[in-house]
Amino acid sequence: MNFSFKSTRGLCLVLLAVLMVSCGKSDKGQLVGVKGKKWFPEKPYGMVLVDGGSFIMGKSDDDLAGVKNAPPVTVTVPSFYMDETEITNSEYRQFVFRVRDSVVRQKLAEAAELTGEDGDDGIHQFAFKNQRDDDDLTPFEEFSKHYNPFNQALNWNPKIIWDPAKYPDEDYVYVMDEFYLDEDQSYNGGRMLDVTKFRYSYKTMDVDAAARSKGERTDFITKHEVMVYPDTTVWIKDFNYSYNEPMHNDYFSHTAYDNYPVVGVTWEQAKAFANWRTKYLNDYKKSKKEMNANFFRLPSEAEWEYAARGGIEGGTYPWGGPYTKDDRGCFLANFKPLRGDYAADQALYTVEADAYEPNDFGLYNMSGNVAEWVNTSYDPSSYEYMSSMSPNVNNTKNKRKVVRGGSWKDVSYYLQVSTRDYEYQDSARSYIGFRTVQDFLGNSLNLN
Repeated sequence: MNFSFKSTRGLCLVLLAVLMVSCGKSDKGQLVGVKGKKWFPEKPYGMVLVDGGSFIMGKSDDDLAGVKNAPPVTVTVPSFYMDETEITNSEYRQFVFRVRDSVVRQKLAEAAELTGEDGDDGIHQFAFKNQRDDDDLTPFEEFSKHYNPFNQALNWNPKIIWDPAKYPDEDYVYVMDEFYLDEDQSYNGGRMLDVTKFRYSYKTMDVDAAARSKGERTDFITKHEVMVYPDTTVWIKDFNYSYNEPMHNDYFSHTAYDNYPVVGVTWEQAKAFANWRTKYLNDYKKSKKEMNANFFRLPSEAEWEYAARGGIEGGTYPWGGPYTKDDRGCFLANFKPLRGDYAADQALYTVEADAYEPNDFGLYNMSGNVAEWVNTSYDPSSYEYMSSMSPNVNNTKNKRKVVRGGSWKDVSYYLQVSTRDYEYQDSARSYIGFRTVQDFLGNSLNLN
């Protein structure tokens, strides 16, 4: 193809203009700001947007006992996303299995490194992904390897071999044996994992304390190491003289309960899950060179109550109230009705996380099924001194954390959206689960 002089000259002018723009000359000396990456609000999978607003939080005056620790106050919360259901066994298992597989792959990669041999078979197929021959390392890389030999990326390509009959070599056998209980601790002919080996580590900073102090930032950073497997023994420990072994054996692991809410998790485990969920999403976004997503977290007590009310002012329950049955005589939630007749609502224990009708925000089981951890410490008088703007009282020294919504084993009073209850943050129960929220960045009204 032939170009004329005029077309060539025109192309040069275009290129010159592009160069001027890239050099920052297009602003003509004006203040135009620094532009970041393009970003659009993205609704997380399985969540609904709860538009912020003001509401009257707390008990009505006719509940004299309840009003002592939940007097009515007007508060305002910003917009946020919330899980439409409680976190299910299936969703929590994704967290557990990812942590479990990470720990196993780390140990396999370390063992492959320590053999001092190379190869693509046996335990060596699990070697660190960016492992290279020493001859190819720069002096700095050689120095770094000497002082931190295992700070390398895990190799997720090969599948972990769980069947002992298919272990590829002795080194693999040695590593895998670490993760199982001794034979005398197992029963029914099964080989049981030692779940205490699988822990999730992460760091948090107490931003509130750091902002109010003149100390070093490092003084407010805490490292957490949390066991990830739920405590299935809660089905036994929570009830004396009761046969709940089937729930102990199958509730978390069997696929029949995939869509049921996870239980047996502590407040600390729920927070660890939220941290992992954030990291898991942002690792993917980083691979696509996209902007990071905001943090997933537990809701504050005010956010939870605002969401549970579903926009109904003065409602007793998420569906309004004050009754727990509809006009056909069907119960509207999973709880303990009729003086302890667990089966009157067609469920003895938990039900599917999306059972019953959602409230007007599209949220399921905000009352009943399982009570839910929130990110607020329990203080009977907190309503009297908390802020009216996005309130949250979370004292790190107060180990009593608020749980909301009531559960399958509670009477209807605990299902009321304004009823407060608590449990200690290191305790797990067969009737407490959780759901997470994510802050909405910007003004949600712009979406309408």
